[in-house]
Amino acid sequence: MFESLGLVQVLGGLAIGVFAGAMGGLLGVSPGGALVPALALMPGLGQHDAQAVSLAAQLLPTSLAGFLRYRVSGHGASWRTVAWISLGFLAGAWLGARGANHLADATLRWMFVGYLLVLATLVVLKSPAKAEGSAEAPGEPRGAAVALVVVGVVAGASSGLLGIGGGLAITALLTVALHYSQHRAQAVSLAVNALPLALPAVLVYASVANGLPWGLLVCVVIGLWVGTAAGARLATRLDERTLRRYFFVLVICMALLMAYRAAGAG
Repeated sequence: MFESLGLVQVLGGLAIGVFAGAMGGLLGVSPGGALVPALALMPGLGQHDAQAVSLAAQLLPTSLAGFLRYRVSGHGASWRTVAWISLGFLAGAWLGARGANHLADATLRWMFVGYLLVLATLVVLKSPAKAEGSAEAPGEPRGAAVALVVVGVVAGASSGLLGIGGGLAITALLTVALHYSQHRAQAVSLAVNALPLALPAVLVYASVANGLPWGLLVCVVIGLWVGTAAGARLATRLDERTLRRYFFVLVICMALLMAYRAAGAG
């Protein structure tokens, strides 16, 4: 990891944070889906290091500004929904991080690519008509608690294993499996990611790596704060179809970027 930061690393960290935050605010996902591929391209950072930085940067409530923007625009998130998902997330994050430490960098990169392609497929298979017709009521249907916990476990496991925060999984699974509208699913995702749920995973990564690059983390976090607020402001002005299209494009671009990194390293 970096022992000291030069101007290139500082500007790079800020730019990566702004970009990832903007994507997170715009699409209602945790910024890790953009952070990990971008950080993995920085000299001196391996895949495990990039994932550790991504998770640590997301411990602070950088998505809170984005969630508040959604809420003001009428796209709320029930506290029960957030609580059930968070419960599953904590368990999944710890298990995922433990598993990541037993895998090689190259394996994690290709797993990241596969995960993103699965999410992209789910988005394509989702009926646009259902998405647009979903209710915006902040509550959840009866009997949804178990399903929400499962969503949390899957999101947490992907977060700990791949360092992405889990927001992509939350948004995709809520829209596809539980028929949430795109705006509402994104608001829930931002609310969950405003909580320090990745802490168990960060502790696992930090214990193995003997510390974290705090200077780079600060730069990334500052960028996330700025980018998330700007992205969420834009998202509340777009319709469902446009948001879903942007979500799909982001997932595919991140998958291609990571595939390029994995192929180059191989």
